[in-house]
Amino acid sequence: MERFSLTDYIKKIPKAELHLHIEGTFEPELMFKIADRNKIKLNYNSVDDLKAAYNFNNLQEFLDIYYTGAQVLISEEDFYDLTWAYFLKAKEDNIIHTEIMFDPQTHTHRGIPFETVIEGISKAQKDAETELGISSKLIMSFLRHLDQKSAFEIYDYFVHHKDKIHAVGLDSSEVGNPPSLFTDVFKKAKNDGLKITAHAGEEGPPEYVWEALDILTVHRIDHGNRSLEDNNLIKRIAEQQIALTVCPLSNVKLKVVDDLKKHPLKKMLEYGIKATVNSDDPAYFGGYLNDNFIQTAEAINLTKDDVLKLVRNSFEASFVSDERRAEMMNKLSDFSI
Repeated sequence: MERFSLTDYIKKIPKAELHLHIEGTFEPELMFKIADRNKIKLNYNSVDDLKAAYNFNNLQEFLDIYYTGAQVLISEEDFYDLTWAYFLKAKEDNIIHTEIMFDPQTHTHRGIPFETVIEGISKAQKDAETELGISSKLIMSFLRHLDQKSAFEIYDYFVHHKDKIHAVGLDSSEVGNPPSLFTDVFKKAKNDGLKITAHAGEEGPPEYVWEALDILTVHRIDHGNRSLEDNNLIKRIAEQQIALTVCPLSNVKLKVVDDLKKHPLKKMLEYGIKATVNSDDPAYFGGYLNDNFIQTAEAINLTKDDVLKLVRNSFEASFVSDERRAEMMNKLSDFSI
């Protein structure tokens, strides 16, 4: 292997991203462009004014501006442009596979047809695979601040788009909205052969992680930081190799972790947990995947072996075919020689 600095090593190594909200990649410049195209007036005078608003004290304050930004997405072209912009960033970061979450209720509740959303996203996915060599899977996420009835209404669209949706997830305001409220819709998704993931243990307590594991029977946990508060939970996650899709810069921005130097990522690896690094909502949290790796590595003294382990974990935890996983692992082996 060539002698790279750790930063160069991170930039060059092929990777997968498993925790990425497409609505959270909405850069201010693109938001203004699409708002202008759709003749929608934003409550900000400039890109700089909008960027200045990205100072959050908690998850809910972030979500408030997140949903405001999504209001300008109207047409299939808008959703294509949003998704394509992310894929170009992914290419820069040497991401070879990504699993994209989208929040259809954010759009259908304001009158945008489900088909408009998914067609725009999926066309960008196809182009990214053809033109950029990036494979991807689409995760349909339910908004937990809405009820299970609303989730079932969205889930009904899955029947008509089985070729485009590979997994379901659960996101939005965590505190007060435990996974168990969505037991039935996740059971149906599991029975229909979909992969299952859920946000748990970000702001919510370790009990939410237990519920995601025992009631929703998830394949992996999004975030999961607070799992480390429960020794039995640590043991369970490590023994069963339940992947955690960790988002370091997001954790700091949303005050889940008060200092990146105190981030538990390295401790997760020491416990034998299959942790991965991801960017969550990078336009809002100040960094895409490489930024998360580089800043975290510097803050908590990750080694090249740690980075390699985190990347390998992301390939192993991805919702891809065995054939595609083998291809990704081969790329990693070639890089590591």
